Amino acid sequence: MRILLVEDEVGLSDALVQIFAKNKYMTDACYDGVSGLDNALTGIHDVIILDIMLPGMNGLEVLREIRRNKLETPVILLTAKDEISDKVTGLDYGADDYITKPFSTEELLARIRSISRRNQHMVVENALTFSDITLNLSTYELFCGEKSIKLGLKEFYMMELLLRNGSIVLSKETLIEKIWGYESDAEYNNVEVYISFLRKKLTHIESTVSIKTVRGVGYCLESKQH
Repeated sequence: MRILLVEDEVGLSDALVQIFAKNKYMTDACYDGVSGLDNALTGIHDVIILDIMLPGMNGLEVLREIRRNKLETPVILLTAKDEISDKVTGLDYGADDYITKPFSTEELLARIRSISRRNQHMVVENALTFSDITLNLSTYELFCGEKSIKLGLKEFYMMELLLRNGSIVLSKETLIEKIWGYESDAEYNNVEVYISFLRKKLTHIESTVSIKTVRGVGYCLESKQH
């Protein structure tokens, strides 16, 4: 999962980025509304955490522009303790949830998991499934029946994306943006290398699932059971 964090308190932002990393979330951090909106409109994030009080462009304006551009990425607003009107306005503008400062990181992580479950119906008990394979989101292990294998970090992120999308084809561009980042200089052969690694690991655990290449488009999962 890739998170966009738009928070102008640098200390808080840095702490949250570290916490998200420990929970296996990739994070892009922005410190003002303008850059936050620019990053949000790339469409590469799974969740946006958006502070309301931001320099340049406040969070409610950013949220309004996100929704005006037909972007459906879930948004969690960070609000001040007593600003009820901001919460109401945020929900009216299309926020999915809000959390009041100061907050516990456990609560924020729970809100992120809740939004993930709402938007990704395959998430069950911290795992993703497709046909006969299951990816444990805590241990990086890929299971098929009693067989399992540990995935490397990039392998894990790529398999997670493939599992979340199932038979929906993901382009190489999308995989690069989601895994290496929007401004990365990673190339198509980076994707091909990790797809090759994952195919070998699927074979190793004797899964019926394979990673299908859709020529000129990208990759998706398919199963011989279907």
